[in-house]
Amino acid sequence: MKLRGRALAVAALLGIAAIAASQPPPPAPAATAPPAPASTPAATLAGAELLAALRTGGYVLYFRHTATDFGENDAHMTSYEDCATQRNLTDAGRADARAIGAALRLLGIPVARVLASPYCRTLETGRLIFGRAEPSLAVRGGPVEADAERYAELRALLSTPLPRGANLAIASHGNPYRAVAGGPYLAEGEAALIEPRGKDGFRVVARISKDEWATLVKMRGPP
Repeated sequence: MKLRGRALAVAALLGIAAIAASQPPPPAPAATAPPAPASTPAATLAGAELLAALRTGGYVLYFRHTATDFGENDAHMTSYEDCATQRNLTDAGRADARAIGAALRLLGIPVARVLASPYCRTLETGRLIFGRAEPSLAVRGGPVEADAERYAELRALLSTPLPRGANLAIASHGNPYRAVAGGPYLAEGEAALIEPRGKDGFRVVARISKDEWATLVKMRGPP
């Protein structure tokens, strides 16, 4: 009886092994895709090349307003003209704007129109840097996540080719720039130099911190 039981057990095991062998092998685990390569950064201008481009003109110089008081906000804003209910420039922000303006004049940077978001902080930034600013809803502030039409006029401005000999200046906010150009936010007082490319849109060719203007002044030659 014992031998018979063992024989039955062996036969059962052999049967299980045969069934297992007849089954298709499990699929191999899917290979993990390698991480996507980082996008190639656009060529940027710096130093003498940047200064030459600024002096030649044909670019858009987009400034984010200079330093503000983040203890204030626009939550209770009643109108663009009512500065008391908005986030405004600090004294340091005003000093930064004046210093940038002085550097631009020393560098001989030609600027034609100056457009500013109608908020008080952006109008004041434009006026302190350039001595003038034209309020424009086309460059007004707003949320970074917005429908395509929200910044359509700004995209058009940045894409429209400009004649050599002068630049278009814009004093605006961080959100509109991030929405249309992507990349990291501009710091307060930082500028982006933008090359309009018509039907091909536009290209950011440089970012200029508020302190970099002094460096450009040190290296300047005759305008």
